[in-house]
Amino acid sequence: MDPISDAFHAKDFRIAFLMKKGTAFQDWFAELAGHAFGSDFEAVRPYGKQGDWKCDGRRLSTETIFQCYAPETASDQNTISKINTDLAGAVEKWPDFIKGWIFVHNDPRGVPPAVAAHLDAKRAEHPDLEIEIWLEPELVGLFGMMTPEAKRLMFGIAPTQGTAHSIGLADLEPVISALQRHEPDPSDEVPPPPSAKKLEKNALSNEASALLRFGRLRVRLVETYFGKNVRVELGEKIAEAFRDRYAELQALDLSADQILSYLQQFAGVSGEPKRQAAAMAVLAYFFDRCDIFEDPDEEAVGT
Repeated sequence: MDPISDAFHAKDFRIAFLMKKGTAFQDWFAELAGHAFGSDFEAVRPYGKQGDWKCDGRRLSTETIFQCYAPETASDQNTISKINTDLAGAVEKWPDFIKGWIFVHNDPRGVPPAVAAHLDAKRAEHPDLEIEIWLEPELVGLFGMMTPEAKRLMFGIAPTQGTAHSIGLADLEPVISALQRHEPDPSDEVPPPPSAKKLEKNALSNEASALLRFGRLRVRLVETYFGKNVRVELGEKIAEAFRDRYAELQALDLSADQILSYLQQFAGVSGEPKRQAAAMAVLAYFFDRCDIFEDPDEEAVGT
């Protein structure tokens, strides 16, 4: 598979993991697991009063029950309550099947200590049951098991190297128009461009770095767009919006890839391939020109 297309599909995966909530996340996980495990996975849907028997899907070969949880706002107390209710229900409803129980959660920060300790208590309570919690790393593993065709079916047609070269000024217009949502502070100075080692400094994944390099193929086109625009303050207005969004995300203690995924969603890197390519070019332009993500240490710059 084309590495650029695969990087865009990885972006689609990560944005979906972070953004989907409630039953939308449950349905997304079932589709992901179905593509990864094939006929070894069965999605279970609620039916009337009987519900879904506290099972959002099951893997036949391991006799494992999956239960998804993606609330709008997560808390230790609510997560522990959900674990208690769903685990007890699964053990009661599937006594002749269940050998493993996996709680699939989309909290991007990982497992809180109180939840981890509670899972330990549940493992002690059910010594014959394999109890796990799956977060982003485990779902990345499922994504890696998917064939290129499965990724296209789930995430759509992705841009290729050729898509970047096919976009023009008109393709940038809807992307930039959508970003005009923040008034800059006139006293805020425009920051200097970052060094070439910025990707390495922020420990972005190979896929994230590939997308930013892909976007750079058309950075000159973005420069031309802003150069032709009569509103000279437009570029700084959008840069300020990116800086504000980055500051909000950085305060959440997310990984660099997770922050970039939110910024990709903010920039509108979605839809048909040319729209994704145009939005990625705009994001790459501002990645280089405003203080989102960290610049390398001075000593690293000189090496």
